[in-house]
Amino acid sequence: MFTEYKNLPHSSRVWIYQSNREFTQKEVTFISKKAVEFVNQWTRHGDDLRGSFTIRYNQFLVLAVDESFTNVSGCSIDSSVRFVQQLEQELQLDLMNKMNITFKDKDIINLVKLADFQKFAKAQKITPETIVFNNMVNTKADFENKWEVPAKESWHKRFLV
Repeated sequence: MFTEYKNLPHSSRVWIYQSNREFTQKEVTFISKKAVEFVNQWTRHGDDLRGSFTIRYNQFLVLAVDESFTNVSGCSIDSSVRFVQQLEQELQLDLMNKMNITFKDKDIINLVKLADFQKFAKAQKITPETIVFNNMVNTKADFENKWEVPAKESWHKRFLV
């Protein structure tokens, strides 16, 4: 059951999918339509899930579920992964590559391979203050407050000099 993202509680569980490129406006419209359709049929063993999505920076798709309404299960998570894989195929995107790292350089969002991120950190092109996207956050509250953080406050800090 689709609910506006802003109306989900802060305890809602989130999954962040970063694209290997920025979405076009046409793709944002397409993804939004498909995401509403998906969330409206998203269930856990036949029980409706109260969920939503948001798109940030035209490059990140975030799926969210209010687990105070119904907990997700392995099957419902699998169905969301299949939904994202379908988007990847239809739009020729890479949304699931966890070896890609995103960070900000002023207002520009950069996406690099993990190995390149490590090289940039070693060369001090990435500093403790560089804003990174911590796609490992699990709740809406953490997404809102701990997703865009200085590298020194994220798991990325292990690569800093």
